[in-house]
Amino acid sequence: MLTNRDILKIAMEQSAEDMGCKAEDFLSEHNVIVDLKPGPDAKKYYKPPICCNFISYGSNVVAAVTDDTADIVKEYIDKFEFYHLFETPNMHWLNERLAASGMAVCFMAEYYLPDINRLINKPCSYELRVLGKGQFDDLYLPEWSNALCADRKQLDTLAVGAYDGGRVVGLAGCSADAPGMWQIGVDVLPEYRQKGIASAITSRLALEILERGKIPFYCTAWSNIRSVRNAVRSSLIPAWVEMTVKPTDAVNSMNGVS
Repeated sequence: MLTNRDILKIAMEQSAEDMGCKAEDFLSEHNVIVDLKPGPDAKKYYKPPICCNFISYGSNVVAAVTDDTADIVKEYIDKFEFYHLFETPNMHWLNERLAASGMAVCFMAEYYLPDINRLINKPCSYELRVLGKGQFDDLYLPEWSNALCADRKQLDTLAVGAYDGGRVVGLAGCSADAPGMWQIGVDVLPEYRQKGIASAITSRLALEILERGKIPFYCTAWSNIRSVRNAVRSSLIPAWVEMTVKPTDAVNSMNGVS
């Protein structure tokens, strides 16, 4: 049976594949810089161009860099404590120097893994149904855009729906973003929130993923308190954080700036 230590080790091995480093680099007492060389089994949602990626599992920061960012990043991680590298005001220092080379900080997120010692099927007032491939094809709708991804349907593998009669009122879906790790996303209709549905479908899906020999993981923005609370209630615990640098043009495009 997997332990929390086993799960964390698998996550670190996957992050090493994503970055082009070694899993043990995340356990070092010193920050580590490597060339950004994602492996063939890197998580599918990483979209080039990526100029730099920072990951911390709590001991240090590992930064995977390109030639254009190597010098700036080295100065940055040598200048500040590693746990301040993902926050302002220090991040402003980095962003100002990146801007001169046409780059900017883009994505920042916190990632969660299941706590095997606490993860259980939570009670729910609504019927829960496990949905496999082909059973959620009609649910690619705006209200389920976190649970399912229309742009990457081929990766959506499994879902758990909460039903009020014949109506879907909550949906947790997972994407096979890596060979051994599936990412969970969750949506609940506004009028059905605060009823325990989100944590019930999230924890059930996490258990279903584990039963299939895969590791579930969950991602939130730090400011998305509702999602963070759902993670906590679902027995998911913070495991690592990431910060990604992209070309300024790519960031502007996401912001609708021409």
